[in-house]
Amino acid sequence: MSRILAPLALVALLLAAWEIAVRALGVPAYFLPPPSGVAVALVENLPSLAAAAWITLSTALIALVVASLIAVGLAVIVGLNPLLEAAVRPLASVLQVTPVVAIAPLVLIWAGIDHPQRAIVALAVLVAFFPIFSGAVTGLRAADPDLERLFDLYGAGRWQRVMRLRLPSAVPFLLEGHKVGAGLAIIGAVVAEFGAGSGGVRGLAWQILDAGNKLQTARMIAALVVLGLMGVALHALLDRAERIGLTWWRGR
Repeated sequence: MSRILAPLALVALLLAAWEIAVRALGVPAYFLPPPSGVAVALVENLPSLAAAAWITLSTALIALVVASLIAVGLAVIVGLNPLLEAAVRPLASVLQVTPVVAIAPLVLIWAGIDHPQRAIVALAVLVAFFPIFSGAVTGLRAADPDLERLFDLYGAGRWQRVMRLRLPSAVPFLLEGHKVGAGLAIIGAVVAEFGAGSGGVRGLAWQILDAGNKLQTARMIAALVVLGLMGVALHALLDRAERIGLTWWRGR
């Protein structure tokens, strides 16, 4: 209970200090609204913000599934050939360090200006891909050496070794990689929506841009609050899934 109450008390203290400081200093609402103003904007715009949050979340989840299938499949393939892994890993690292905003215009052109949703999903996949791929590759190497020698003794083939030994051994790394990738998928979706910036996909990023253009700062912060709550909820859900998965893995 104390672990729950402590952060809630800190948040309440910070919000109270924010409210008092803004009112005492007479800060204009367009520059920094008080928390009460943000709460009013959140309630007034809740339907549109909820719809925008679902658009962003669904995009991130689709990107996470696609990134998972590609990353795990590629990790299994390169795990069978060390030379192929040496060739693929630098390219995967390049994708990881390339800013999404920098390549967003190019991906938008390739996906079609009339189909920004495709570009946003593709960009979110690029962001979520590397931690899943890296976790899968690391996990595939983490098999017990004694079990590796046992598989050698019984003459197991490459696919038997991967499916029956290395993939089960990689479960903790895969779970952690997916948890990190899920957060990055949301970040990638939001950044890609900013890059699209056309209103064709009206997610939370479009809500923030639209509110900023109209100097509706309270609505901007309300959208950020919704985005933060969505990220926290997804992280908590995946953290719970990770605990369940690890419990199964340890008891198998």
